[in-house]
Amino acid sequence: MSKNTLYDKVWDAHRVVTLPSGQDQILIGLHLIHEVTTPQAFSALKEAGKSVPFTHRTFATMDHIIPTQSIERPYFDSQAEAMASALEANVAQYGIHYFGPDSGHQGIVHVVGPEMGITQPGMTIACGDSHTSTHGAFGSLAFGIGTTEVQHVLETQSLALSRLKVRRINFNGVLPQGVYAKDIILKIIQVLGVKGGIGYAYEFGGEVFDRMSMEERMTVCNMSIEGGARIGYVNPDQTTYDYIKGRQYAPGDAEWATALAYWESIKSSADAEYDDVVDFDASGMTPMVTWGITPGQSIGVDGTIPRESEVPDAEVQTARDAVKYMKLTPGQPIEGVGVDVVFIGSCTNSRISDLREAAAILNGKKVHPKVKVLVVPGSQQVKDQAEAEGLNTVFSEAGAEWRNPGCSMCLAMNPDQLVGDQICASTSNRNFMGRQGSPTGRTLLMSPAMAAAAAITGYVTDVRKWI
Repeated sequence: MSKNTLYDKVWDAHRVVTLPSGQDQILIGLHLIHEVTTPQAFSALKEAGKSVPFTHRTFATMDHIIPTQSIERPYFDSQAEAMASALEANVAQYGIHYFGPDSGHQGIVHVVGPEMGITQPGMTIACGDSHTSTHGAFGSLAFGIGTTEVQHVLETQSLALSRLKVRRINFNGVLPQGVYAKDIILKIIQVLGVKGGIGYAYEFGGEVFDRMSMEERMTVCNMSIEGGARIGYVNPDQTTYDYIKGRQYAPGDAEWATALAYWESIKSSADAEYDDVVDFDASGMTPMVTWGITPGQSIGVDGTIPRESEVPDAEVQTARDAVKYMKLTPGQPIEGVGVDVVFIGSCTNSRISDLREAAAILNGKKVHPKVKVLVVPGSQQVKDQAEAEGLNTVFSEAGAEWRNPGCSMCLAMNPDQLVGDQICASTSNRNFMGRQGSPTGRTLLMSPAMAAAAAITGYVTDVRKWI
């Protein structure tokens, strides 16, 4: 078993008791909630006559169902309106802080938490959303939970959990031009597999991660779950502390030294022991694109759709299903595959640095006439900053649609959906069948810069040609 890693230290610090089942009862330091996985949880609380005793540890926002064109109420979708109304009523009844559309801070839960300074190192963080692993970029243990568990955290501020193994993933070398954090995590999942992380927490490190910004680290940790790992994290460092300092919920000057001492103490020790270690070399990386129906089915942009002889035996049937569903041909180059829609957004790639990367490619150019482009900032704060920098003008003049914050086309629980078998170049995190709103819609995952290049040409394009 692992020893002296950040995972071990934070886990042990939050362990209340070891249960007869062998699981540990873990204190949840921060609970993030949204409108989709909370209605049933709050209903169960009310039926049991229970309260939410630790409201200062719970924060709510609206993201999955909120329209990105018009947020006028009532929403056109009656189910979305019901979810929104339920969240508003529940947070008001229980006294939970709510980042609503009128707050100036509404947005995707995994964008809002970090930008408000709520997400901090050494925390245990839970949310009824699988991509809660995003917050591990700060050196926290962050994981998604189900609706029943949401109820348990609201009621008890704890969960019964099984301890994970810890895999250290080192990425060393220098990233080539045109390769971004999104390419890093797609490469990790391609190599280790979508089930490779089951039972593990992933600790990301090495020279590449040391140089990454917090937003880049969030992109990688966000998709840890796509590789089967429940938790993905990066040890906190000066980059982490500089990002947090001065934010609304960050420790103030009087508390900063104490917080910093704790944050430093929970870092993996020099003598840390891991259950597994995997090394990657960044120098040979190319921009990545998914070609199939899982995030693990990806290739470099200069690659070809794999033939069955190039696929492991256990994955042959999934590969057959993928090429049939995606209407691609084994041996076909991925570059040149046409796209109908480009989506720049989601909790993976909707932060200000993501928008800057896309805008740098689109600046002074035009979106291909056959392509619809949606650019959806991750929060109201990101939207305001992008507009202050003029990025919205770059997108609009290129022919892209500049929208309001929300999850948008990632899960498509809102009006932003594919139609028929449209194919979408997407900066989101999942390319499952029907994921983006149409049962036959097709998704190609890639970085914001790659998505912007596809928007210009109308097909998958090596962004290095535009840099």
